[in-house]
Amino acid sequence: MAAPGTQNQLSIHVGDDAVPKRLRREVDDNDVDYFQRAQWLRAAVLGANDGLVSVASLMMGVGSVKEEIKPMLLAGCAGLFAGACSMAIGEFVSVYTQRDIEIAQIKREKTRNQQVAGEREQLPNPMQAAFASALAFSVGAVLPLLAAAFIRVHKVRLAVVVIVASLALIFFGAVGAAFGRTPMVKSCARVLFGGWMAMAITFGLTRLIGSINGLQM
Repeated sequence: MAAPGTQNQLSIHVGDDAVPKRLRREVDDNDVDYFQRAQWLRAAVLGANDGLVSVASLMMGVGSVKEEIKPMLLAGCAGLFAGACSMAIGEFVSVYTQRDIEIAQIKREKTRNQQVAGEREQLPNPMQAAFASALAFSVGAVLPLLAAAFIRVHKVRLAVVVIVASLALIFFGAVGAAFGRTPMVKSCARVLFGGWMAMAITFGLTRLIGSINGLQM
């Protein structure tokens, strides 16, 4: 008969080896810092969503007063270029300002001979943030352009832009919910409704302005 201590050690050893991989993954998931993950996830999803909604709304606005495909595509391309540059410059300035603030704080702490509690995170990279923002915006913006590029019938083109934009909005909402571990349906519905509102308002107001005497295109 084995000693009691030997039996306890054997049980513990067997128990550790018998832990399912799924349970281990769940334990690892509990250690994930979702706040840190939300930082880059928010920037990526926001950039792609902004590019999609901005360009789709711009194309819908132009399409409300012009039936030809060329003006819609030109407006969409202009929106893609302008928006990507704006996102990149804005993110660069914002992150560079944050970097300067952190560097100044580090210098103040060294001057005061204060010991920093814990390890300081790596300083943000403005160029990397600018490139990532421009890329995310462009990914979202190119979707409605591709959807409308080969459709000649005006009403069908507008409908396809709305459908593609809606599907992409649902996808972006689902990705954000999956990585952030937030309610899936609520996230998708919020993003989809916001995109619909932007496209509808742009379409309506542009059509209204285009109908005014002296402003017809």
